[in-house]
Amino acid sequence: MLIPGVIIVLIYSYLPMVGILFAFQKFIPVQGLFGSKWVGFDNFRYVLQMPDVWQVLWNTFYIATMKIIAGQIVPITVALLLNEMKRAFVKRGVQTLIYLPHFLSWVILGAIIADILSPSEGIVNQMLQAFGIDPVFFLGSNKWFPSVLIISDVWKEFGFSTIVYLAAITSINPSLYEAAIVDGANYTRQAWHITLPGMVPIIILLATLSLGSVLNAGFDQVFNLYSPTVYQSGDILDTLIYRIGLIDAQFGVATAIGLFKSVVSLVLISISYILAYRIANYRIF
Repeated sequence: MLIPGVIIVLIYSYLPMVGILFAFQKFIPVQGLFGSKWVGFDNFRYVLQMPDVWQVLWNTFYIATMKIIAGQIVPITVALLLNEMKRAFVKRGVQTLIYLPHFLSWVILGAIIADILSPSEGIVNQMLQAFGIDPVFFLGSNKWFPSVLIISDVWKEFGFSTIVYLAAITSINPSLYEAAIVDGANYTRQAWHITLPGMVPIIILLATLSLGSVLNAGFDQVFNLYSPTVYQSGDILDTLIYRIGLIDAQFGVATAIGLFKSVVSLVLISISYILAYRIANYRIF
């Protein structure tokens, strides 16, 4: 039963790793993998000398980190609020509504966000104008573009994380709440002294495991929302690799950037699993 899955993993995950050799070559497709000139670490030196590479690296780190932080705070808060809902059908309805964007691709959501934030006809700018505020070109402003990425990503994904935290809440011993009620604790006190401490293991686990995504700022999202006017604040490693590799046909340089990102991600993932084991007693094997 495992053979088909193993074959698929070998073909699509391990066989393409031969392409890592591109990072050490001046790869020319017509000359092939073994006919292209070997240049050693020249591609890596070229990358380090690129004028915008450090800004791109900072953009990637900043956007990904803020997504991780906001992606923890928002679903925890929503899960606590949903847990206090007494009407089951309302609770299930809210869960469905907030979970729905998770199933939509960034191609669809990108078009929706572009319409919502349009400086001429977008509902957000119409509301701003109603309060006497000049329209803002959110998707064309280096000041606002990172915030748009972070907020829209949280909007899309917090419903999924909320369900995880709600599942963690259901595992808390109900007798703790009964004892708190007897002692006169209100909903706020119960949430602070019982619910949150009961959620701490899963919060720590998800937070530590997310460390491996520090250099994954979301290619699909950025690619569907950014433009050359916001490269300064919105360009990330994945979009830089796309432009250098597929548009400029500098396959060796693009592979060098991708290899660097993969090595750093491997180190961060390893650290995150060690922390998850020591802090939350989480083990893969």
